[in-house]
Amino acid sequence: MKRLFSLLGGCGLLLLASLAFGGLRIAPGDGPLQTHIDAAASGSELTLAPGVYTGSIQIDKPLTLRGEPGAILDGEGSGDVIRVRAPDVRIEGLTLRNSGFNLTDMNAAIHAERGAHRLHVEDNAMHNVAFGVWLWHLEAPSVIGNRYAGSTAVRSQDRGDAIRLYNIDGGLIAGNDVRDARDAIYVDTSRDLEFRDNRLRDSRFGIHYMFTHGGRIVGNHTSGTRAGYALMMSRDLQVVNNRSERDMNYGILMNYVNYSTIADNDIRGITAWHGPAGGEHGVTLGAEGKALFIYNSQSNEIHGNRLADSELGIHLTAGSENNRIHGNAFIDNRQQVMYVATRTQEWSQDGQGNYWSDYLGWDLAGDGIGDTPYEPNDAVDRLLWRHPEARLLLHSPAVVALRWVQRQFPIFRAQGVQDSAPLMHAPIPGGAHSPGKAPIPGEAQS
Repeated sequence: MKRLFSLLGGCGLLLLASLAFGGLRIAPGDGPLQTHIDAAASGSELTLAPGVYTGSIQIDKPLTLRGEPGAILDGEGSGDVIRVRAPDVRIEGLTLRNSGFNLTDMNAAIHAERGAHRLHVEDNAMHNVAFGVWLWHLEAPSVIGNRYAGSTAVRSQDRGDAIRLYNIDGGLIAGNDVRDARDAIYVDTSRDLEFRDNRLRDSRFGIHYMFTHGGRIVGNHTSGTRAGYALMMSRDLQVVNNRSERDMNYGILMNYVNYSTIADNDIRGITAWHGPAGGEHGVTLGAEGKALFIYNSQSNEIHGNRLADSELGIHLTAGSENNRIHGNAFIDNRQQVMYVATRTQEWSQDGQGNYWSDYLGWDLAGDGIGDTPYEPNDAVDRLLWRHPEARLLLHSPAVVALRWVQRQFPIFRAQGVQDSAPLMHAPIPGGAHSPGKAPIPGEAQS
């Protein structure tokens, strides 16, 4: 009998330990979820059985909140679905829905406050919420494999961002699938973040970067956005192996971006965005679909990219100097280059330039390099940039004669972009045929 009491006592201790530190399974009929969170010890693991749990919750201690398939947290249209106020919290496998929609209060599916360091958010679905994941003033978050679908019944500027980061040090945002957000990912005033393998579509911007340095944007895919990658006021970025497909206005936009690498990206099908007549927006007068737009950005390495099937391949303006542009493929763009300046730009390096689908030269030496330089623009192009209405005369005898004179008498040729070593074959983005491919720091090289 004494041995039986001892055994029962041991089982009781094990049960108490399980309740205190992990393994607690909760069902919708077990009372308010917040009560279980408040009673849990730091480090607990709470597993939610399938069903609907209503009301906003707050997590103010390190713990794991994990959902079995079919576990739904419903914020009932007020505040945040989950508010995190402690470090080392994990939120996994849940469906989060019906936050409030007060953008000033930053209502979100998951709102992590200052100091919620090392937050891990994985494999959650978010529906009918303002912001998806809002992170601010914290270190080393990871947001992995989540799904966000915004409401198309709400104007895009009145939606929240799917993943929003402010003043974040380090962290990984990877494998998320976002659609119909304001910005799929918005990051501001942060450092050393990595955005990898995210699928971002049908939003205003895919990745919107502001005042964020040292970041890595690798292997992402955008489509149906008004700018795939809007990179602004940042430096020391690695933007590598991304894809922009059928985005509108811009594939990659660089505004005051310096000392960065833009390499092995595949950008195609960029067109000007025309909003519906009388709708929330319309196309800007003179807007063009630009695969790559570089505005006041300097000392960047731009190579191995494929810029194809767009209204404009690359547009440089406003003091964008000292950029090394080589080994790229410009394929079947309506206009390959717009360079709004008068300083000569040489777009080749170490005897290798770029591939141009409209290059008409020969390769008599058989070395894969064109025998004559490629010059995409002339004085007529500059005239058309300054006076777009003159396009009506583009094929007139006068304009044709002017172009002929420029070719025959180089003294009349305007300064601008020149590729002295045009490639005869298109390099493959990310492949062995991409000249000058730069490794990503920290990755093992084969």
